[in-house]
Amino acid sequence: MQVTETLNSGLKREIKVVVPASDMEAKLVARLSDAQGKARINGFRPGKVPMQHLRKMYGKSFMAEVVNEILNDSRTIITGRGEKAAMQPEVIMTEDEKEAEKILAGGVDFEFKLNYEVIPAIEIKEFSDIKVERPVYDVPESEIDEQVKRVAESTRSYEPKDGKAADGDRVTIDYVGKIDGEAFAGGAGTDQPLVLGSKEFIPGFEDQLVGTKAGDEKLVTVTFPENYQAEHLAGKEATFDVTVKGVEKPGPLEINDETAKSLGLESLDKLREIVRGQLENQFGSVTRQKVKRQLLDQLDSAYSFEAPSKLVDAEFNNIWAQVNRDLEAAGRTFADEDTTEEEARAEYLRLAERRVRLGLVLAEIGEKAAVTVTDEELQRGLFEQVRRFPPEQQQQVFEFYRSNPEAVNTLRAPMFEEKVVDHLLGQVSVTDKKVSKEELMADDEEAETKAKPAKKATSKKAAAKADEAKADDAAGADEPKKKAAPKKKAAAKDAE
Repeated sequence: MQVTETLNSGLKREIKVVVPASDMEAKLVARLSDAQGKARINGFRPGKVPMQHLRKMYGKSFMAEVVNEILNDSRTIITGRGEKAAMQPEVIMTEDEKEAEKILAGGVDFEFKLNYEVIPAIEIKEFSDIKVERPVYDVPESEIDEQVKRVAESTRSYEPKDGKAADGDRVTIDYVGKIDGEAFAGGAGTDQPLVLGSKEFIPGFEDQLVGTKAGDEKLVTVTFPENYQAEHLAGKEATFDVTVKGVEKPGPLEINDETAKSLGLESLDKLREIVRGQLENQFGSVTRQKVKRQLLDQLDSAYSFEAPSKLVDAEFNNIWAQVNRDLEAAGRTFADEDTTEEEARAEYLRLAERRVRLGLVLAEIGEKAAVTVTDEELQRGLFEQVRRFPPEQQQQVFEFYRSNPEAVNTLRAPMFEEKVVDHLLGQVSVTDKKVSKEELMADDEEAETKAKPAKKATSKKAAAKADEAKADDAAGADEPKKKAAPKKKAAAKDAE
């Protein structure tokens, strides 16, 4: 096999590969010899089929297998040159049918070209200059008490009440949500219990039901929050036709061992332990995200190199498709975001370049540190991903991943990244800083844009959030969106 470089410009490479006809013939003969001992052809005893007869019957198909085998091993050719291809190389070969026939007949050399980009050499720098500040929020006992009380509310008994509903009462309602007079998907409910003052529904909804009584029909007008999880409803005004079917007053709220036992736990202490753990995990996740963002920002500043254009293009196309899906779902345009399509493209192209560069840097750091994702870790990650889906879909999702190695890689990549981040946090300078809950939950991007002009702030914020999602994701796959009812997102409610 002869390999000749025909292009070397930046990261772009093109090589010409020539496999002599004699080598092709040798590979073909080896296949024919193997088939000779196995072929069962009428008129010939097993193992006695003449080679020429086999060549006449299977020569072209076997030679086509030889060609495909050589092409499938194209990355090995590139590795032999001491290079790493950023993506699967583009194969350029003859499209002339007569020439192809000659190759399959073994009459001429097999020539083709490989067009690809290489991953640039990355020299890993010392980590001693990287300093990150880890915001730490110590959950106070009062917050644990409040959360325990919320949990215990589910065990509170209610009894029918005559008269008007007051704050703390439970109403049972039917409702139909409308925007511009049209009912929207997921905006209706029947026999829905709602404790007034629980803040379970979006702001303003429950307040308007105070003073209603059984049998009342009420028109409730609210505005969905700008950050509502159903993006097509975010920021929009909606009306709800509400029918109050019943009003109940609360019984006494008892928080003791019996309360915990009614929740399936052995004691109140165990309930408090679980609540504490849940709160610490929630705030710990935010801390982790902020520390990781600082780390990635400093790595991004420390490494400046040309990223393979095809990787950048692929990343940008993924981002751009998601941006346009989000805009379409929200019924908004780039003008509504105080930007233009051209400005947004430039913004997200920079984001794509950042993602690719950071991905390559983290991959190099992980390789040098011998970071790996074990099969056991991958299996756990797969089960966690499957559990995100409704029970009736879980088997189907599991089968999808089991039969698609590329899909499994979308789970392996973020797990590898998290392990590299863990490795880095053990190498860099990390200083803990005690913060309030408000400081911890503050949006970094909002704080940065307070002193800047408002123009394009929305676009930048979206880019930052997309970057965080990519860095922390994973997932590669997001959790399914919850239905577009007036309820708030559960995680947001728990973190209030």
